[in-house]
Amino acid sequence: MIEIERKFLVVSNDFINETFAKKRIVQAYLNSNVERTVRIRIKENKGFLTIKGKGNSTGTTRLEWETEIPVQDAEKLLTICENSIIDKTRHEVMVGKHMYEVDVFVGDNMGLIVAEIELQSEDEDFEKPSWLGKEVTNDERFYNAYLSVKPFKTW
Repeated sequence: MIEIERKFLVVSNDFINETFAKKRIVQAYLNSNVERTVRIRIKENKGFLTIKGKGNSTGTTRLEWETEIPVQDAEKLLTICENSIIDKTRHEVMVGKHMYEVDVFVGDNMGLIVAEIELQSEDEDFEKPSWLGKEVTNDERFYNAYLSVKPFKTW
């Protein structure tokens, strides 16, 4: 139930040629409080309920619990969520022995592209591809819960 993740801005579209899978994701928050977020997500044709705790001082590690729910339930829950809906396409890209999830946002967050990598430990080494830019792991502005309240287009 512990997630160790680092997040980076993406500086070019070169990742597209390396994508082995992509999925549309629509999500919103029943609670966007930084102490604990409660997210509803539809990924392709599956629904999910996710609870995330506050990150540690580096923003890298936090509690995450997720369970699949019927997509019809997820669609209903999206109608009562806070703020705006996040809409993005997730590209899955293998770099070395790690998978990057590269999110290309549309709608109110169009123009933002963020890559995430999940690790086994905070100090684990990983390969950084040429399209990877500045690390934003501890910058709350790039958390999806924040983007649902203050979309990228308003910055």
